[in-house]
Amino acid sequence: MGQGFFLLFATVSVIAALTVVIARNPVHSALALMVCFLQISAIFILLDATFPAVIQIFVYVGAIMVLFLFVIMMVDVREAVLQPYLRGGNLPSLVLLVLLGVEMLTLVLWSKRFSVMEPAAIVGGDEIRQLSTALFADYLLPFEAASVILLVALVGAIVLARKEQG
Repeated sequence: MGQGFFLLFATVSVIAALTVVIARNPVHSALALMVCFLQISAIFILLDATFPAVIQIFVYVGAIMVLFLFVIMMVDVREAVLQPYLRGGNLPSLVLLVLLGVEMLTLVLWSKRFSVMEPAAIVGGDEIRQLSTALFADYLLPFEAASVILLVALVGAIVLARKEQG
């Protein structure tokens, strides 16, 4: 049953990743990227790695995707859609994609790391507690400084992207 869910999540993740690359509309591409991130989070949950799954949702789906959508909305999408789409530039990319796919498949089939093995033992929540204590007790000042720097960068991006009034 777990293998069936893994194959389902992996297939949807690959389809969403291909949609990110193929979609002409940047908003559709960003939404497909969000679906891909959610599928990867579901794969983490199948592996009983709840902490990386939650971090995947908070950081990538929550923060990064909001930033991507913010940038996409700041750029004039209608003007970008009107620009011509290059048809002849896809052949070298397709050849490189096929070569990388063959290389990856060859490495996976010949590697001994992908043999059947027992899953690792489930680790308790003690490491997460130690990480949070270290982050919010020992490294509180650098953590807050990083959040202030990100806030200043966001305000600067808004000021630079705002059109002149008048």
